[in-house]
Amino acid sequence: MTTSPDRTVPLRLVLAGLMRRYQERVPEVGGILSDMIREGLIRHEREIENDHIAFRTMGVRHLGIRSFEKIFLHYGYEKREPYTFAAKKLDAYWYSPPAPEFPRIFVSELRVNDLSDEARRIITSYTDEVTSDPVDNLDLDDGAQVDEFLHRALWRLPTWADYAQVLAESEYAAWVIYNRYYLNHFTVSVHNLPEGYDTAADFNAFLERHSYTLNSSGGKIKQSPDGQLLQSSTVAEMIQATFKDGDVHPISGSYVEFAERRPHPEFAHLAKAQLRREHRREGFEAGNADKIFESTYSAQTAQRGS
Repeated sequence: MTTSPDRTVPLRLVLAGLMRRYQERVPEVGGILSDMIREGLIRHEREIENDHIAFRTMGVRHLGIRSFEKIFLHYGYEKREPYTFAAKKLDAYWYSPPAPEFPRIFVSELRVNDLSDEARRIITSYTDEVTSDPVDNLDLDDGAQVDEFLHRALWRLPTWADYAQVLAESEYAAWVIYNRYYLNHFTVSVHNLPEGYDTAADFNAFLERHSYTLNSSGGKIKQSPDGQLLQSSTVAEMIQATFKDGDVHPISGSYVEFAERRPHPEFAHLAKAQLRREHRREGFEAGNADKIFESTYSAQTAQRGS
């Protein structure tokens, strides 16, 4: 009788690799964590509950959600509700984790066929270099191999001209053409923080007091119609990106999100220390996510003065 492998081992390694590179690439993450420690919200970053992490993909053959989700489904995640973002030409799903200690996953996909002929031609000139589903070639029980895959090029380095032309039609598409599967954001669960910081409004005040720029699309706090899920985010940091032929230009990188999940009405009487993840509002909200996507869009990054 063979013993089933403990898939939390490679999952932990993959998540650690994602967060390590994300923090290296987005210095603001370290700044926020340091300010939280200095102000006494936490003693160590390990105390933060990561509400969810998010990835962006291209809806083309061999890639997209159908390919990417295989990684986390293998680790015990369960596929949940779908979401559609008509104006942005996006579809998405979220995935619940195998245990509460792990973050939820949110994966979106660009409907490439809904773009103009020229944008589609440019995008597929890159993505057509992927001739089979790359996830099928991975040993998903080898966390180091999966970690390396999530941070390697899937197609050739884009030219600045191609990037700029795609950017003019879909800022999401341009982000993916350059950034691929880099972690788009991680999310601090603010409701678990000390009183005075444990609501979206309070935590936003903390962030702005420390001079972080917040995504203002749809308001700095995006709230679900039921009033139970409140989200905010920083504006993506600009990175100096090197394109083919050595062209260097500032482009949108990644950002940090913050979520307040309020208790379901039947659990509202519980003391804060008694509340667990299952007592709070679950899932996501399309209206909130639609505006959070814009954390990497030029209308928001312009606020940074970059």
